[in-house]
This record gives sequence, C-alpha cells and structure tokens, in this order.
Amino acid sequence: MTRWIRPSTRAFFTEASRDADDSLSSRLHGYIYGRWPYFYISLATGRHPLSGPAGKVLRSVRVLLRANDSRARARARIKFAHGYHGKVLPVQEAKRLVQINKSVDLGNLEQVIPYDRARRIVLKNPGHIVALKCPCRASSPHPCEPLQVCLIIGEPFAGFILEHHPGKARRITSDEACRILEQEHARGHVQHAFFKDAMLGRFYAICNCCSCCCGAMQAHRNGVPMLASSGYAADADQELCIKCGECAQACPFQAIAMSREGPVVSQDLCMGCGVCVSRCPVQGLKLKRQKDKSPPLEVNSLLHGRP
Repeated sequence: MTRWIRPSTRAFFTEASRDADDSLSSRLHGYIYGRWPYFYISLATGRHPLSGPAGKVLRSVRVLLRANDSRARARARIKFAHGYHGKVLPVQEAKRLVQINKSVDLGNLEQVIPYDRARRIVLKNPGHIVALKCPCRASSPHPCEPLQVCLIIGEPFAGFILEHHPGKARRITSDEACRILEQEHARGHVQHAFFKDAMLGRFYAICNCCSCCCGAMQAHRNGVPMLASSGYAADADQELCIKCGECAQACPFQAIAMSREGPVVSQDLCMGCGVCVSRCPVQGLKLKRQKDKSPPLEVNSLLHGRP
C-alpha cells in the first residue's frame, strides 16, 4: 500500500505524527490544502463555480444552528483566523527569513504571533525553497503578474509542493528568493509569513500579496482578523513632504489619506509593511515601532533569544 504513496506525502504524514497536538483530521486537512491549493483557495475566496452552492449550504447550516447573529459571526471569524494567518514582514525581514542556513525550532512565539494556534517556526532544510504559482492570483479573473511568487520554505512543505505541482512550482535558491521579494516589494506588494494549523501548526510560506488578488487581504478587510501587524507603523515627516500623494496611492491597506499638511496615517489600519516608505521620493516616511502592536518577527533576534 505504501508504495503507492509519494515520498513527499509520506514525509508530511511522518512529520505530522511526531506532533502530539496533531490529529488525523488535521493531517488530512493539511494534505488536502497542500495537494489541491488552487481549488481550496478559489472556493474560499468565492471565485470557484462551486462557491455559490457551497455558500448556500453553509448559510443554511448557520441558520439551523442559529449562528447568524453578529456575535456568532464574530466568533467564527476569530476562530478561523487563529488557525490560518499571516504576519506582515518588512521586506528586509522577509529576506532574512529565506537566508537562514541552519535548522530552526522556535516554538515560543506567543507575543510575536498573536494567535492561539499555528505560531511556531520549525525549519528543516531551510535551504529547500520552492516558488509556487500563487493560488490567489491564479484564481483571479485579472491576476497580477508574475504568478510564481509564493515561496514555500523548508521540509516537508517544499518537497510536497514540488512533487505534487511540478508544472506550477520550481526549486529556487535563497538568492533567487530574495530577488523575488525585492521585485514584489517594488511592485507595491506585501510580504506575509503564513502560518496554518493544518500545516503542522507552523510557518510554511512567505507570500507576496497584492490587495486586489489576495484572499487573505480581502478577508482581513471584511472583518476576518487573519493578518497581524509587523509591529511597526508608517510615520510621516510633514516638513519633508512634497504632497505628491505617492504614499497614499501605494498603500495596500488604504491607511494613508492626504491632507493640506501632507499624509495622515491611520494607526489602526496601517500594518507596517513599508511599501509607502519605499515609494516616497523624498524619504519622508519611515517605519516606527508601535508598542501597542505585537512585536516584530525579527529572525536574528529570535534566534538569539531576544523577542
């Protein structure tokens, strides 16, 4: 029987079996998510033809369970976000995460990753990096390009994706991953470290997200709190500002409005991605640490025990 199971599938289930908190249903969920990500994401974002009928069934179930009140919906959104979420990364931190050259086991990230589940960084063979055709962009009727910008990092994830999606994924080096991150940041896209309970409760990918295609960013805008701030927020120097409006136009979270004095940054909406900082022609914005937000995911500090 096992001879019909692909080596990467066996590796995924073997790794999952070592986790005392992992259940069979979680392993199967992870397998389905990794094996059919395009169907999974297009269904979740409502872009798949089956999303309509599925949505009707789910709405009927909610009515039967009397879960259609606002408090129940809020609890459902929070529950979903705790199992699947992204941490915003300034591009330099994203690059450091793909440049780790040793195995890493960071399991105590309660402050940095402010969710009850899926908040570990366990990197085995971190040099194994795969660029995958983005499921969110692939399911969009007018996708941003290029498509191959989702970075799957470490094992058993990289091997699983590469073996099951050879036409949509390719193995890349750390240097190539850094170039993809830089190019996507220059396009105004946001780097997120993604964590998922069904992916062994760990970090497994860095996604380069555009606000138009990304299902996670759309869900976040619609009240699903599945994106955590980088720990920073943009801070504008009004004296340097030439009032060009580039920062407001570039902000993927619509956190910047222009006034007569210059840009006004909403601290509630700003996620600290740094896109506006790079776009400003006079270096009139910078990222400033916000004490009321979760600490930054700074790999070098975490490796040396400094959260």
